[in-house]
Amino acid sequence: MIEFGFKDAIDILCVAFLLYYIYKLMKSSGSLNVFYGILIFIVSWILVSQVLQMKLLGNIFDKLVSVGVLALIILFQEDIRRFFLTIGTSNHVAALRRLLFKHKEHTPRVENPAIMQIVRACGYMSKNYVGALIIIERKMSLRDIVNSGETIDANINAQLIKNIFFKNSPLHDGAMVVAQNRIVAAACILPVSHSTNIPKELGLRHRAALGITQQSDALAIIVSEETGRITLAQRGEFTVGINQEELERVLTTVM
Repeated sequence: MIEFGFKDAIDILCVAFLLYYIYKLMKSSGSLNVFYGILIFIVSWILVSQVLQMKLLGNIFDKLVSVGVLALIILFQEDIRRFFLTIGTSNHVAALRRLLFKHKEHTPRVENPAIMQIVRACGYMSKNYVGALIIIERKMSLRDIVNSGETIDANINAQLIKNIFFKNSPLHDGAMVVAQNRIVAAACILPVSHSTNIPKELGLRHRAALGITQQSDALAIIVSEETGRITLAQRGEFTVGINQEELERVLTTVM
């Protein structure tokens, strides 16, 4: 007789939640077919080893699993890093951290003048159909991305941002990176997302923005050269067509 208790129900729910979370992450990174393949392999392994108890085939599966785990860690190290990064930076964890350490983290919010400089520059570029891609570093370092471009290390200034993305500027291709309230680099190269869920009307800038937000906790601001539309990308998701007030509100939270 099979006994099914409360702990068994919790166990099944936890596994289901974990699988769903992994499914969402791999879907956003374009690795959904790999997820299906791994899931089929695990089901086959359990069926052969536990249900049918086929010793020879079961031993082969056991060896493949022991080697396959290491191979998957190597192949999907970026996805694994993003998995733990997403857990650590989720709203629920942030709320718990604030609750536990509120006496340490309770500091008055100071108005940041750099925010309005970015908002004004994006508003100008939006009206004049100037393409732009601005990446704002958060907790995770973007040192590799910064090293791929041209070092600037300047105060955040609307006029400087407009000059960087001016069509005839040698720095207008690639991304501008903001860190520690400074423009640290421009013409930076970003990883391009291969997700199949990106709308066809969104171009390479949007794919690059989605790629960096899939691999880090950075915030990406995209100004479309074709439509003038301002789009935000964070945690591997787009918020398309925001206005300057919404952009200011988001930047106030992030910066």
